[in-house]
Amino acid sequence: MTNNKHQKFDLEERTGEFGENIIEFAKKMPRTPITLSLITQLVKAGTSVGANYCEADCAESRKDFEHKIGICKKESKETKHWLRMVAGAVPELKDESKKYCQEANELNLIFSSIINKSRSKKIDI
Repeated sequence: MTNNKHQKFDLEERTGEFGENIIEFAKKMPRTPITLSLITQLVKAGTSVGANYCEADCAESRKDFEHKIGICKKESKETKHWLRMVAGAVPELKDESKKYCQEANELNLIFSSIINKSRSKKIDI
C-alpha cells in the first residue's frame, strides 16, 4: 500500500469517527423547540463530511475530486457553525462543543490543503 493511499484511509477513518462523535454528542442534547432544529442541522453537516470524503476518494476526474473535497470543506465549516449555536443553546455542553469545533476546524484546514495541492497538480487521484 502506498503512503498516499494510507493517508486517504486515515482521513476516511477520521471523518467517519467525526460523524460518529457528532451523533453521540447530539444524543446528549435535550429535546426542546430550539434544539430540535440544531440537532438535525448538526447531524446532517457533521456526518456529511465523511460521506463526501468517501465520494471524493472515488472521484472520476480531478475536477470532480476538487468539487467533492470542496463540499467536505464547506460541511466541516457548517458543522462548526452549528456547534457554536449548540454551545449557546445548551451551555452545559459548551466545553464538549469546543472539542468538536476544533476537530471540524482541523478537517477544514486539511481539506483546504488538499484542494490547494490538487490545483497545483502536486497530488495524484
